[in-house]
Amino acid sequence: MFGISRTCWWAGAERVALTFWVGGLWIAGYVVAPSLFASMEDRQLAGRMAGQIFQLVSYIGLAVGAGLLLSLIIQEGGRWLRDSRARIVLLMLVLVALGVGVLVPMMHELKLVGIAPGSEQAAQFARLHGAASILHLINSLLGLWLVATGFRGAVKEKK
Repeated sequence: MFGISRTCWWAGAERVALTFWVGGLWIAGYVVAPSLFASMEDRQLAGRMAGQIFQLVSYIGLAVGAGLLLSLIIQEGGRWLRDSRARIVLLMLVLVALGVGVLVPMMHELKLVGIAPGSEQAAQFARLHGAASILHLINSLLGLWLVATGFRGAVKEKK
């Protein structure tokens, strides 16, 4: 189409999907969440809203990351894991799954029982929140590198 090969179209679609995921990470973590906490008096409401946004971005990440890996597996076969970019996407997926599947449920449980200021639950919540923040930072930086360098690097035309 338009004189552009299917390989180039596919690489472009992968890059757009990756940018959608990584852009969501950056916007949610470094624009929206700080803005919510800066502009809202009710910190619990700000936290709930930020949590919903992070959850949505996490699900987007799981879908996009899985799609990118599936694309690589289909196109590269057993060689897909040799690519450092594939390993980075796999690591990013593991970090998202760890956040969604482990940290968020633990934080949710603490909220259900109630978190009194200065309590052991508050300290545990702070540790879990810190761990989630670190995972988010790592994914943000890994994703930025992938977007900047291209998911597949230079696209080589098949002859």
